[in-house]
Amino acid sequence: MRWMTISALLACLCGVTPAMAQDDAEGCKDHPLFTRMPGMYLASCSASQFDMRAFPVGAPDNDGMVKGVQVEGPVQFLSYAMKEGVTPASGLQLMRNFENAAKKAGGTIEGQWPGWCKAKYDDEHMPEMGNGCMSYGLTMKFVKGGKETWAFFMASQDEGTYALTVTQREAMKQEVSVTEMADQLTRDGFITLYVTFDTGKATLTTDSAQTLDAAAAALKAAADLKIEVGGHTDNVGTPEANLKLSDERAKAVMAALIERGVPAARLTAKGYGQTTPVADNRTEDGRAKNRRVELVKK
Repeated sequence: MRWMTISALLACLCGVTPAMAQDDAEGCKDHPLFTRMPGMYLASCSASQFDMRAFPVGAPDNDGMVKGVQVEGPVQFLSYAMKEGVTPASGLQLMRNFENAAKKAGGTIEGQWPGWCKAKYDDEHMPEMGNGCMSYGLTMKFVKGGKETWAFFMASQDEGTYALTVTQREAMKQEVSVTEMADQLTRDGFITLYVTFDTGKATLTTDSAQTLDAAAAALKAAADLKIEVGGHTDNVGTPEANLKLSDERAKAVMAALIERGVPAARLTAKGYGQTTPVADNRTEDGRAKNRRVELVKK
């Protein structure tokens, strides 16, 4: 599949008259996948090296809520506004431009909701995009080289403006070496693993393999230690469900370590749910850090 920048189909369907140009907000630039609609400028932006966003997919339920697919990885948010003198494009016009461009680039449409407030999305896990009321929303997915890039477009109530959230799914990188991990486990008594699971399940994703390989090697290097594998969650959901999920995930990591040659007699597993956060659960970045597995020296 040819991977192309989404630009050609974001055609100038809106009339543009001579106008005083507005500059992009300082430090803001377009995402590599997307060029902007003509006559627009970047009013604001934000970025995170690793976070979670819940991308709306499918049809709304009886309460009008659209379910979200949780995607963890680097996040970029972009908000576009019209330059002075530009004839505004309608919400439908904006949405169709992005829809057609995504398909042309080999992407898939995971959900679209034409109209104003026709459905609701999880605004807690999709901050900055709005108040949870869908406004010509569009969720797109692109796959290349085993990596998934998700994008959520939505028009604004302010005519002719729109916003984008883009996340590439990837595991949080384990940034210490095997030797450093073994030394830290011996010295500090624990190491933290940021492995990923299927949403709401205890099934480890393939992105976790490298981290688990390094953890198993570290445990083999510290062969005299017995270890508790502790599972931890953020505070989204009920405490009871989170406790159960964290226990299942701890057991899944323990099984993965045993598969990698760590003796089962050295390991136990326990779930702690949301009871021991290490970061602020009021922020997305904090919740991402709280979703973790710890190897603790017994």
